[in-house]
Formats: sequence, structure tokens, C-alpha cells
Amino acid sequence: MIVELGHFALILALVVACLQTVMPLVGAQRRWGAWMAVAEPAALMQAALLAVAFAALTYAFVSSDFSVRLVTANSHTLKPMIYKVSGVWGNHEGSMLLWCLILAFFGALVAMFGGNLPDVLRARVLGVQASIGVAFLGFLIFTSNPFARLDAPPMNGRDLNPLLQDPGLAFHPPFLYLGYVGLSMSFSFAVAALVEGRVDAAWARWVRPWTLLAWLMLTVGIALGSWWAYYELGWGGFWFWDPVENASFMPWLISVALLHSAVVVEKREALKSWTVLLAILAFGFSLIGAFIVRSGVLTSVHAFANDPERGVYLLAITGVFMGGALLLYAARASAIQSVGVFGTVSRESALVLNNVLLAVAALVVFIGTVWPLVAELANSRKVSVGPPFFEASFTPFFMTLAVILPIGAVMPWKRARLGRTVRAVWLAAVGAFGIAAFVWMIGTGRTMLGPVGAFLGSWVILGAVSDLWARTGQAHSGRLHRAIRLPRSDWGRVVAHAGLGITITGISLLLAWEVEDIRIAKEGETFSAGRYEFTLIGVEEVLGPNYHSTMAEFRVARNGRAVAVLRPERRLYPVAGMPTTEAAIDNGVFRDVYLVIGELQDGGGWAVRTYIKPFANWIWSGAVIMGLGGALSLSDRRFRVAAGARRRAMQVVAE
Repeated sequence: MIVELGHFALILALVVACLQTVMPLVGAQRRWGAWMAVAEPAALMQAALLAVAFAALTYAFVSSDFSVRLVTANSHTLKPMIYKVSGVWGNHEGSMLLWCLILAFFGALVAMFGGNLPDVLRARVLGVQASIGVAFLGFLIFTSNPFARLDAPPMNGRDLNPLLQDPGLAFHPPFLYLGYVGLSMSFSFAVAALVEGRVDAAWARWVRPWTLLAWLMLTVGIALGSWWAYYELGWGGFWFWDPVENASFMPWLISVALLHSAVVVEKREALKSWTVLLAILAFGFSLIGAFIVRSGVLTSVHAFANDPERGVYLLAITGVFMGGALLLYAARASAIQSVGVFGTVSRESALVLNNVLLAVAALVVFIGTVWPLVAELANSRKVSVGPPFFEASFTPFFMTLAVILPIGAVMPWKRARLGRTVRAVWLAAVGAFGIAAFVWMIGTGRTMLGPVGAFLGSWVILGAVSDLWARTGQAHSGRLHRAIRLPRSDWGRVVAHAGLGITITGISLLLAWEVEDIRIAKEGETFSAGRYEFTLIGVEEVLGPNYHSTMAEFRVARNGRAVAVLRPERRLYPVAGMPTTEAAIDNGVFRDVYLVIGELQDGGGWAVRTYIKPFANWIWSGAVIMGLGGALSLSDRRFRVAAGARRRAMQVVAE
């Protein structure tokens, strides 16, 4: 009964989404207040109905209702409760229901907290948002029904993919979807602005918090996925330029550009058309990501589904919304006039360069991701584009971005003096060069990657400190008091930039100084890797709640002093018939000791992979700090309620 209730709620949500699409858009065009007023209650109702549907599916998983096809395919009675719950979105149908729920959730947030928006703009934003919901709800109901029943329910299910039975993957998809789908709000604002033919500082102030929230969630989601790949897959890497990883990285890059471009619109009334285009492209890349994950046209360990037929529907949705928005942009962008002017040396120019670099970097990632598909369609032969291509083509753009970021942050608006800008950051440059020289010395000159990465990372971090210092005035007295009183958006920007610098440092030093050792080890044998000694104490069979494990025990020492005891595993999930590798990691601030146990060899002994990974945790710590910076900015009252923009919007409407 509960499952049928969820299915009925899903169908009702589609009906409400249709009403929310048609009535507010028609009402806004004809200035019918009663029709426009339908938008808010419809948005709230759609979100409530989808919450009921999602709760019903969750109940089916938690109660192990194997009469539901989706539960049978992705659950098992012996599975721990956390993975029964995460199994709801650990598949194509459930993840699409989560997608629709988040889409409606963002619309409901605008309905609840968008009272300061002009009535016409709010109606159009909610109408466009609902139209996206109509497309995905129709796709879900007619091609991917999560509530489909089985005629003859089995006694038990086939279990969730063992790779997904991990805490990192339990939380990774929801955060990623909050970012992916959250960018739909920026898209809706952009389309509404094009229809209305007006983009101003008030519009930029309204669109920024939604973009910032989506970027924040996307940052956390990408970091969780990277962390999961690092410790779960047993490859010892944190990023593989996998098509699905790229699918989340592209909208992240465009959303960063959008955030910076919206600042120029808000402060200087410039880059209006470009900002609208970025808002369209950001969500467009999210739609492309949904297609890549579910169509099966590109192979990925992260893919939810391998169904080209459903992929055609997703491609059609992408074409309709992206094509329609770009056609509208081509027709109406000329009506959006930028009035702000600025010099060649100014913060605006630095932000333009920032946008160009981010957009080109995203384009490079896009080309590398889809090129195998294009080559196969054109030449009927498979082509592989791997990490070497991305590292060679993407890295120069991001390095250039890191160089200009601290300089642009301290430049004044409209016109800057180069000499004054240099004086503001010269201490940061000296400090960064000093750190790079130190890294070169302790790295014994093996590779330039370490010193260059350390310079760029410390340059971004110290540049953020210089930015904060410059904003507290010229006099040394009272700086701390003035720093505390700075707007949270300023603090958020500084913290986010510092987090980026920490991540750059961690990636560079890990790649430069990583130690890898692959060997066959027998019980009681001691071997060395880097500055550490490893002794294989023994190997035993362990029975888990829904798996069998071969667990090894290693004693780790350095200079004869015990450091840790690590227990890597090889697990076999009998129901799924799939093995997984569980790495054992001794985490540290400046290094990780990483162990993976392989199969028993014919001549005796076990295959063992050992890594010493310096500064590995700086990668995810930097991402967390970036997210904290986003949260600080989002907590700024000016961004939450657009207080400064409200008065201006009311004046425009009155005119």
C-alpha cells in the first residue's frame, strides 16, 4: 500500500509540475496576478509529493519489500541498514527520483525565500524550473519507474553493488546531486532574465546565492567521490579523469566562472550576456553528465546504468533545454546591455581572464571526455583518451589561473595601478618563492613538479592572506578588529582561495614524492618502502555481515619504532559474486601509509602493493576548506535575502 501511495504521489507531482509550468509563465506574460500566484503553492506541493514518493521508496528498501523490482535488484536482508538506505539512490531509478526531489526542493526554496523577488521574475523562474521537472518526471515515470512490482517476489534480493557499500558512496551522490541539480536554479534565473530582457545588479545578487549553494554542494560531492576512489578502489589514486568524474568537474569549473562573473554584474553592471551564457552552460553540463552516467555510451566504474534507449531520452531532454535556452540567448542577448566600463588593468579584467581560463579548461575536459565517442562514430574504431592528455592540456590553464588569482583579488574595481598591486602582494610572492626553494632542497631535485606546485599553492594561500590584510586598512593598529568586522562574503572568498591553494599543494607534492612498491610477501617477512619497514604478521579469513574477507595484518615501523598496525582486506560478496579491495591506510598530516593485499600466489606469499603518499590529506582538507569558504559567503545576509538588491528591484518595477 505504501509503495502504491508513493507511485501515486509521483504521478500527482507530474500533474502539479505541468500546472506550475503553464500557469505562472502565461500569467507572467499577460501580467495576470492570480495565475502567477499559483507558482509558490505549486512548487511547495510538488516538493511535498516527491518527498512522499521518496519516503515510500526508502520504506520499501528498509523493510526489504522484494515485491518491488528495484529493491530486489539492489538490496538484501543481510545488508547493513546504512546501505539499505543508500541503496535507494544507488541505482538508476532511485537516483533519478532523488534528482527530481532535489529539483523540486530548489523550486520550493525559491517559493519560500524568494518573496523579495519581483512577482513576474519569480513566476518565470518557478515556471522554468517546473518545466525541467516535467521533463525528468516524465522520463522517470514512463521509462524508469522505481515502484514497478514483480509478479513473483523472490525470498531475497540480489544485493547492492559491493563498490557502493561504503560510507563515502552513501553520502557522495546526494551531495553531488544537490550541486548538479542546484545549478538548474541559475539556469531558470538566466532563462527568466532572457524572456524579460533585463539583467541588472539585482538579478546578479539574486542568482549568486543559488549558484553558491550548488557550487558548495558540488565541491563536497566531488571531494567525497575522490576520497572514496582513493581508499576503496585500491588503485591508490585520487583522480583518474574518468568520464563520470569529468561530468561533475565540468559544471564545477563553469559554476566557479559564473560566481566570479556574477560579481562583475553586481558591482559594475558589466559582463551581463556572458554571465547569462555561463548560467545556461553550467546546468547544460549537468545534463550532459546525467546522459554520460546513464546512457552507457562511455565506460565508467561510476556509471549507474547502461541503457542506450533511455540515454536517447536524456539526450533529447538535454537538446531541448540547452538548445532552447541557447536559441533564446541568441535572440535576446543583444537586448541585454552592459553599461560598466573598466580599464585594461583592473579587477574586472582579471575576472574576465579568470572566466576565459575556466571556460577553456572546461572545454578541454569536455573534448577529452567525448572524443572517444566522436571518434567511434566517425571512424568506427575505439579511441582511448587517458590522464596524459588531460594533464598535458588542462594543467597549463589551471596553473595560469593560480598565478593571476592573488593579483586579481587585490586589484580595485574599474582601474588599478600595477605598482600598487605589486606592493600589495610582494610579500606573498617572496614567501612562495622561499617555500618553493625549500621544497626543491628537501626533494633533492628529482622533479620540478614539487617546487612548482608548492610555489603555486603557497602563492594562492599567501595571496589570500594578503587580500585579507589589504582589506583591513593601512594602519597596523586595529587590524584585527576590522578583520572581524569584514563581511562574511569577504571571509568566504579568502577561505575558499586558501583552500584551493592547499589542494594544489597537496596534489603537487603527492605526485612529485609518492613512493610505490609492488612485491610478493610471505608471512613473517619484512620489507621496506620509502623510510618505512613492513612486516606481514599473518593472513586470516574473516566473516562479515554480508561478505567473506581475507584480512592481512602488517606491522609498520620507522627506524625500528612501531608506527601502526594495518589490516588490508580482500572481500567477496557471495550474493553479488563480486570481490572488492579494502585498502588499509595510516593517515597523517604530512603522509599516508597505504597498503593493499592481493591474491595468494602459486609459489606461496601474497601480492602486496605499498604506497607512501605525502600530503595526500591536504587534497581533501583543501576541498573541505573551500566548502567552508562557500558556506561563510552563503551565510552573509546580503546573499541570503539580497537586501541591497530588493530596494533597487522595487524601484525598477515601480518605473
